[in-house]
Order: sequence, then C-alpha cells, then structure tokens
Amino acid sequence: MTVIGLAISIALLAWALRDTSLSEVLAHFKSARLGPLGASVSVATLVFGIRTIRWRYLLRRPDGRPVAWPALWHATAMGFMANNTLPFRLGELVRSYAVSRLGQVSLPMAFSSVAVERALDGMTLLGLLVVALVRARLPADTMIMGARLDLAAGRAAVVCAVILLGAIIVVALPRFTERMARRVVPFHGVAERLVGLLESLRGGFSALRSPARLAAAVAWSVVHWLVNALSFYLAFAAFGIEVGFTGALLVQGIVAFAIAAPSTPGYFGVFEFFVAAGLALFGVPKDVGIAYGITYHITTFIPITLLGLYSLVTTGLQVKDARAARV
Repeated sequence: MTVIGLAISIALLAWALRDTSLSEVLAHFKSARLGPLGASVSVATLVFGIRTIRWRYLLRRPDGRPVAWPALWHATAMGFMANNTLPFRLGELVRSYAVSRLGQVSLPMAFSSVAVERALDGMTLLGLLVVALVRARLPADTMIMGARLDLAAGRAAVVCAVILLGAIIVVALPRFTERMARRVVPFHGVAERLVGLLESLRGGFSALRSPARLAAAVAWSVVHWLVNALSFYLAFAAFGIEVGFTGALLVQGIVAFAIAAPSTPGYFGVFEFFVAAGLALFGVPKDVGIAYGITYHITTFIPITLLGLYSLVTTGLQVKDARAARV
C-alpha cells in the first residue's frame, strides 16, 4: 500500500509539472520574499496551538475534568509529526495513543474525540468553501481533476454528517445502542466487548452532551481554519500572487479534502498538485502555483515536525507503541 501511495504521489507531481518549465519553477523559488513567507510559517505553526485549545473542549477525563494542556499539546505535536513522516495518516492513531498515555484517558475515548474533531473540521471547511465559491463567483460546475467541486463537497458533507449523527446516537441513546450491539453480534463475548467499546467511545463523544462545550469547539473550529487560511494568504505575497483571502479559503478547502484520504507521508505530490489546481482557478500560472505549493508545504512542514520530535523525546513515548496499541 505504501508503494501504491508513493506511486500516486509521484504521478500527481509529474502531472502537475507536465508542460511546466523547471527553470521557471526554480526562478520563482529564488525570488520568493522571505518576510511574507516567514509570517506565513509562523501563523501556520500557531494553528496547532489553536487545535490544542479546541481539543480540550472535546476530550475530558473519566471524572469529567479537562485533560492537562501539556498532554494535549505533546499529543498534538507528535500526531502531526507522525502524519508528516508516516503513511496512511497514522498520526491520528499516534495522537490518540499519546493523549491516552499522557492524559489518563482510554484509547477509545481519545480516538472518538479525534473523530468528532475531524467531523467538525469537515463541516467548517465545507462552510468556508461554500463562502469562498460564492465570493469568488466561480460557476457551480467548477471542475478539479475531473470532478465537480460542488458535488465533491456535498459528498464530504454527507460523510461528516454521518459521523456526527452516529456519535449523537451513541451519546443520546446508550441503551438502544447496547441492545443493537447485542442483537447484531451473535457471540456473547464479542457482543460484550463491543458494548464496552461503545461505553468508552461515549466518553469521547461527551462534548456532544454539553451545548456550551460544543459551541466553544465549533467556534474554535472556525478560528482554526480562518487562521490557517491566513497562512496561505500571507504566503501568496511571497510569490507575488494577487489572489485575495477568498482564494486562500478556496485553496485551503480543496487541499484539505484532497489530503484527507490516507496517502504517503506528508501528502507530498497530492498537496502540490491540488494547490496548483486551486490557484489555476484564479488564473495563476502553473509554474507559480507549483513553486508556491512546494515552498509552502516544506516550510510549514518543518516546525511542527521538529516540535513533535521534541515532544517525543520529552515525554519518552515511542511512536512504534501506537501501532501495536489495542482498543
């Protein structure tokens, strides 16, 4: 699977570079302005702190107390470092495992909170993407890599809604879900394990029972993705790309959904291809889009990877242990 993912990434990067002069791409690298680029990297790194704040509203210890900030931060840093260095988005498992060890919560609780977080990400990104499409006045049938952007967004909305609906059912109807688990699974021992797992997952979905915590998580989701779009926008100036904040929202949405599926470490190839495709909707030449995508990707990749390595050393956890973790 790793080989397949790598092949896809290489193929996408090769396709993006098709009919593009490498000398022109290199020229754009050399002429990039360091000031706006540095500001973009700083803002992109700040986003992980905002994500940690939001996670504190979504995840609680079994006694109802918040998980300690250091545990959440170290888990966040290590998780995204792992996403940058391991295939198939294993960083989500690493993040869940790390916070379960550091924050005194069960692994199913941690993982279910991440599932809710990702569903909130998807719904927020979809909302901002719709705003961007309207403000950019792009036609409804705008195509990205052979797919209509509005239809792809609709499918993503269905997936996010299903995740949230399933979580709400588990939280709101505990006896119903337990009865269904026992009816569906014919083997008593397996059914009881499933019921126990549902109980643990219910703890990770606890934010859905608190309107105040859920509202705070939604608000921080909007802040998170607006600030992240700001990092895209600031980097535009480094390459002289005259596309406004609406363009940053649109490119961010396209890229976020493109890299949502498991792929190679760091999403290389996929990221650059869809950045260039998104910028092309605003008339940005492909060579500029590719240079921008590669530069933004690498420069924002480095800080959180180093911070994750620092957290790994500081906490003494082993990433390999997360692969063997059992719920």
